[in-house]
Amino acid sequence: MRLAGFSQRMIATDAGILVLCALSVLVLHTVTNGQYGFHRDELATVDDARFLSWGYVVYPPFTPFIARVALTLFGTSLIGLRFFAALAPAIAMVLTGFMAREMGGKRTAQVVAAWAAAIAGPAVSSGTLFQYVSFDYLWWVLAAYVMLRLLNSGDQRWWLALGGIVGLGMMTKYTMAFFLAGIAGGILLTNPRMLLNKWLWYGACIAMLIFLPNLVWQVQHDFISLAFLQFIHARDVGLGRTDNFLLLQCWVATNPITVPLWAAGLYFLFATPDGKRYRVIGWIYVIPLTLFLIAKGRPYYLAPAYPMLLAAGAVWGERRLETLPPTVASAIRRRVRRSLVIGGLVVAALVLPVAPAGSRWWTVANAVNGGNFDEEFGWREMAQAVARVRDSLPTESAPVGILAGDAGQAGAINLYGHSRGLPEAISGSNSHWLRGYGNSPPKTVITAGLLRADVEGIFERCKLAGHINVPFGIRNSAIGDHLQVFVCQGPREPWPSFWKRFHSFG
Repeated sequence: MRLAGFSQRMIATDAGILVLCALSVLVLHTVTNGQYGFHRDELATVDDARFLSWGYVVYPPFTPFIARVALTLFGTSLIGLRFFAALAPAIAMVLTGFMAREMGGKRTAQVVAAWAAAIAGPAVSSGTLFQYVSFDYLWWVLAAYVMLRLLNSGDQRWWLALGGIVGLGMMTKYTMAFFLAGIAGGILLTNPRMLLNKWLWYGACIAMLIFLPNLVWQVQHDFISLAFLQFIHARDVGLGRTDNFLLLQCWVATNPITVPLWAAGLYFLFATPDGKRYRVIGWIYVIPLTLFLIAKGRPYYLAPAYPMLLAAGAVWGERRLETLPPTVASAIRRRVRRSLVIGGLVVAALVLPVAPAGSRWWTVANAVNGGNFDEEFGWREMAQAVARVRDSLPTESAPVGILAGDAGQAGAINLYGHSRGLPEAISGSNSHWLRGYGNSPPKTVITAGLLRADVEGIFERCKLAGHINVPFGIRNSAIGDHLQVFVCQGPREPWPSFWKRFHSFG
């Protein structure tokens, strides 16, 4: 009875309905997120979380900090870790409905906007993997909502909140700078006098103070993240991952079903008298779009900018329907509901980790996800193979070290090998390289994730000692052909010299 009463009270309010919708999405992620295993990027992040710092090679410190919170609360639980990733788009779903309300939308517009944002591919995938993408998505949406609150209320103190959000965004993913460029450009193009407001600059100071520790870390480490980003960008451009940026906004950054809705949002913001008040929101989309296009960004980078357009489009659509005959309006509403349901089911089937591994359905879903499902298999088996090799070594081989090919592999060995008594894995990849090879160089090295040609170039004596068996015959990009485990001795050069040139990005 109490639960029924609570549900009735929630349904009685617009905010309550939005919260219930978001909770349903959160529950869906929670019950499906344990289907496979940790992704290679998650393993690297969890390993970074063991060494809290103001900066890391791959990302600012916020995401590893949340991973540390998850480890403290839930231990090494996949569902526990991904709970926070799923919570971010769920909150963003509510905020999208709130943005529609800020622009004058009634309940229908709020719910349509919220669900349209929730069924976008990036919004769904950000709830299935613990990555900085999830939290970056949330900060963009929250910043857009706060901007609308500022425009509607006229209370300039909202700049303080916006500054805090931008600061947290920069401590999560550096692409928040593109959102900031959108705000600055939007103000210049709509209301330049706003730049004279003291609260705006107070907010800018708050953002800078929040971001300052990471900036200091970057200075101390010769802006190593900039070198990483340049490497990743060149790789993505070379692989064609940045091609067709504009076209892929329709089905990589958003859901094809919702394209008319966010296009209507652009029309509302730039071409209608009612939208003029919120035109800065339109520029917050257009300016990052232009910058990403020029800079050759990945198509999904702009995904966090679409919820505000979906909210605007839902408001415009609601008002337009009110001018149509009731029968026509009802037919359009039914079609919109049907489209959202179908679009949501298709995205859920292809993006959520629900397909049986190795099935045809799984093969299609894995391809749609860019091979990410592949990256969730083989890690426990890698640690087990390394442990078997370690157990087979004679006692005179000590001290024994483990050299992994990349940060994800090192993270997997550290996560699954701890209970087997394996030593800390070392790697030249990303932040693992900064941690070095330990206080004393190992006498014997077990390698995982490296080819024979790689290890023979590092050590004088290497022998094949084990093999990694990945389930279902999966060959992901991390393990792939790197299935052999070697035992090596006799480095060809002193460890300090070798380690200096062993650094790699990935």
